[in-house]
Amino acid sequence: MKIYTIKDIANLAGVSKGTVDRVLHKRGKVSQKSLEKVNKILKEIDFQPNPIARNLKNNKVYQICVVLPNPEEDIFWEPCIVGINEAIEEFKKFGISIQTYFYSPSSTQSFIDINNDILQTAPDAVLLSPMFYKESLEVTQKYTSAGVIVSTFNNQIDSNQIGSHVGQDLFQSGRVAAKLMDMITNKKSKILIVHIDEAVNNALHMQQKEKGFRNYFEELPSSQYDLLTFNVFQSEIDKSLPDILKSQSNVSGIFVTTSKSYKVVEILKKIDYKDLNIIGYDLLPKNIMYMKNNIINFLINQNAKMQTYISLTYLVEHFLFNKKIPSQKLLPIDIVNSENVESYIH
Repeated sequence: MKIYTIKDIANLAGVSKGTVDRVLHKRGKVSQKSLEKVNKILKEIDFQPNPIARNLKNNKVYQICVVLPNPEEDIFWEPCIVGINEAIEEFKKFGISIQTYFYSPSSTQSFIDINNDILQTAPDAVLLSPMFYKESLEVTQKYTSAGVIVSTFNNQIDSNQIGSHVGQDLFQSGRVAAKLMDMITNKKSKILIVHIDEAVNNALHMQQKEKGFRNYFEELPSSQYDLLTFNVFQSEIDKSLPDILKSQSNVSGIFVTTSKSYKVVEILKKIDYKDLNIIGYDLLPKNIMYMKNNIINFLINQNAKMQTYISLTYLVEHFLFNKKIPSQKLLPIDIVNSENVESYIH
């Protein structure tokens, strides 16, 4: 397909390049006769303006802010930085500014403060990882009122003001974990559902995983498992988890709803608690190590890097090409064990 320049269009229409420029960019005065000539040629050649070139010419820089927990406090978020940096490198020549902001994963006030700071910069879009449900709804309302596009990744919140979400079906991932647990644990035994770090009543992502896990066993004909839920803060896990295990008999498995499976393993090793099946999330180095040593049975890979990169790509393509942002993109639920983990690492 031929790429038509302003000079080509001017020659075909029999007008000056300046006239074509004014028609294309809808600025300045153009006679009705010249306007009709130019529009006739544009229609004949099915002319499509280059939005990238237009943005660069107009010096328009779109500002996208990415808001996520500080990776120095939670290593799970480190791959997100890789995804963000790849997007920055790919789109930096096209009038796109991507800036990253961190909040403390243990502080709702930190989350509120950083989003209030971002609001003052008047960005075009915000990509948000909403760990705190109630506070996320509030900041989303503020962004929307200010005309800022809001997309989310990893954790989803139920709001019609979210432009797009990239992540996994967390309810279904809980069911997948339950199916795996059912395959490897003894019937007529207890399975612990362990939430680590956050207040579960304000963490929808953990709730959805638990709901899916329980839903699977509820649908089992004559299920003989006893499911128990425990919310454990990381600062207290050294004491609370051993107390929980001592208070329960006939425990055969633990389902960890966050990336902290390795924390559970470290406690079990200290108290010499053996023969437990453990299923959790995410390919953190310590999780991988314990899985290779056959202590963690399965990990569900949430692919945080890809979530971030895809989310940013949707926003960039919207600004550059006026593409509609998909309302939702659910990534595959990857089941990883000691036999296939190397393919994910490399």
